[in-house]
Amino acid sequence: MNSLINIVKKSGDIAAFDVEKLINSLRRAHASEDIIQQIVSQVQSTIYEGMTTTRIYKIAFDLLKKHSRVSASKYKLKNALFELGPTGFPFENLVGKLLSHEGFSTQVGVIVSGHCVSHEIDVIADKDDQHYFIECKFHSDQGRFCNVKIPLYVNSRFLDVEKQWKKQKGNDGKISKGGVYTNTRFTSDATQYGKCAGLLMASWDYPFGNGLKERIDRSGLHPLTALTTLTKNEKTKLLELGLVLCREIYEHPQVLNKIGISKARHKNIVEDAKELCIQH
Repeated sequence: MNSLINIVKKSGDIAAFDVEKLINSLRRAHASEDIIQQIVSQVQSTIYEGMTTTRIYKIAFDLLKKHSRVSASKYKLKNALFELGPTGFPFENLVGKLLSHEGFSTQVGVIVSGHCVSHEIDVIADKDDQHYFIECKFHSDQGRFCNVKIPLYVNSRFLDVEKQWKKQKGNDGKISKGGVYTNTRFTSDATQYGKCAGLLMASWDYPFGNGLKERIDRSGLHPLTALTTLTKNEKTKLLELGLVLCREIYEHPQVLNKIGISKARHKNIVEDAKELCIQH
């Protein structure tokens, strides 16, 4: 039975193949039930002991792409976040836009004075009396998790910044918090410390039901790296122009001319970008 077949995860850990995880990931991509059953059947017929999750993902993605480019783009959201590299700035930009969509006034990459030293804060977000100082931890390797050292370090920087911030006129009574956003996952020690220290913690799947994958899907703020109609080189060029969202391509299709994409390809790219902007 497939449930007894062991597969190799990105981290190198061994785990039993769980067909429900595959089904749920395809449902999150809004694939139809018929297509899901076809893909699951094909994966189950090809799976073997020691198969990697990367290989399973590739099979499912290729099959899904044949039926729906947009569903395939949604299915590859996790990979799309890793493709925002190699620098961390596009991820910081994405986090800033996500918080802006959620009603915050945001600034990305700001130098602020702490009590002891100055710090570069990746994202500063304000809403009403809430003031957040957020550090973004981008990893290009899916096997890397954020361990407890990250929130420990972030909290020490936040405390230095907060001490100076509280001295500024008009900040009395306001709530300030430090935070860590990552495109990977936190270790259990990291989340335990983060909760205890009062940090805002967000990763691919944390907090449960409100991680980055859910927040991106609900907002329609899919990264442009999710598009299957663009090459890797074209995505890099768009990121270098400061773009990060499919929405920015849909709203400003002329940017495709800037990176030399032929008019014949514009229609599919813009249509897919528009579909990915739909909020759920």
